[in-house]
Amino acid sequence: MKPVFIISCPIETYSGYGARSRDIVKAIIELDKYDVKILSQRWGNTPWGFLDDNPKWSFLKNHIVLPQQITQKPDIWMQITVPNEFQPMGKYNIGVTAGIETTVCHHSWIEGINRMDTTWVSSNHAKTVFENCTFEQRHPQTQQVVGIIQLQKPIEVVFEGADLETYLPTKDNHFDLDQIKENFAFLFVGHWMQGQIGEDRKNVGLMLKIFLETFKNQANAPALILKTSGAGSSYMDRDLILDKIHQVKSTVNAKTLPSIYLLHGEFTDEEMNGLYNNKKVKAMISLTKGEGFGRPLLEFSLTKKPIISTNWSGHIDFLKPKFTTLLEGELTNVHPSAQVKDMILGEGKWFSVNTNEVGSALLNLYKNYKPFKDNALHQASYSKSNFSYEKMKKKIGEFLEKNVPEFPQQVQLQLPKLKKIELPKLKKVETNEG
Repeated sequence: MKPVFIISCPIETYSGYGARSRDIVKAIIELDKYDVKILSQRWGNTPWGFLDDNPKWSFLKNHIVLPQQITQKPDIWMQITVPNEFQPMGKYNIGVTAGIETTVCHHSWIEGINRMDTTWVSSNHAKTVFENCTFEQRHPQTQQVVGIIQLQKPIEVVFEGADLETYLPTKDNHFDLDQIKENFAFLFVGHWMQGQIGEDRKNVGLMLKIFLETFKNQANAPALILKTSGAGSSYMDRDLILDKIHQVKSTVNAKTLPSIYLLHGEFTDEEMNGLYNNKKVKAMISLTKGEGFGRPLLEFSLTKKPIISTNWSGHIDFLKPKFTTLLEGELTNVHPSAQVKDMILGEGKWFSVNTNEVGSALLNLYKNYKPFKDNALHQASYSKSNFSYEKMKKKIGEFLEKNVPEFPQQVQLQLPKLKKIELPKLKKVETNEG
């Protein structure tokens, strides 16, 4: 009888945590050692219905259960979410989180991690931040220090492995970019979140402005493709993104500006790989201020095309400086416009890129493409060898085998069959009474 393994996660959502959930759950099912059941959860305002829209993942529906169907304590309980939501519900409890994009987390995250038996994070950056965070615990009335909140439970880095059967170099350019007149385009993939120009987490506003300034008034300038959205894929969200683009463009004084193209809405993995491989897409750029992992950067690296990104946080685990362009900068405080309560804190720091390096890197790659393309071949090989889904599944299997204890199993009592015993017949005894 297999141990019961219940996983609470946003498996049906279009989100980074949704993708992470599907990969981990699939890997655990494929290990074929556990009775896997899924509690499907929401993830903020991100769209729902991924499993319905993507038939290849529909097998996961067979494992989804309702809370009322769980009638006993599971052997293994896993929650894939932010740590302050972690609750131990099983005999052995695993928390899974992408981690943190800054240098500081809220104390409730450390408290949540300490409630679990172990926590899996996506990168060494996240592990280091959690290990280094300490907080004074004060008495609510006297405000005197009564203890220290710090990490007490183990943390394991379980990277987000790429599906090599989906993300791979291909000459199939059926992804339609015919409306783009330029033959050379930089690509950005990621959410455009809250924060003024130069302060949003993915740093989309500043990236757009530097691109416009770098290639303004130039004949035959490259294009920039933004595969982005805010909280969802609605028409209202698209219009808000278009407004942000126009606002940035209005700050650039020029006779002509390079083309900016917006791709908005939810794409399948196959569509994303088609976009990455389109012959007009020559490189990916990201000026991100902080990543728990940086999944699009890993997946794009497998197409053997150059990457320009920042030299800090989660994606540094797999992007190598000798194969990609990693820009320098400094750690600066999170701006009030980008802060998120209990998650992205004002006392935290994240990466602010050296803006002078960005324009130079863009121009250099555009004018001298071949050496960057040659280096990208080595990055693709490194990513494929070390950060695949299969390597991730192997790591998960080894961890579970080593750390999860054996659980007593309820077995049916089987009594031995007894031979029928023949009792001797009693002889009738006659008596004389009286």
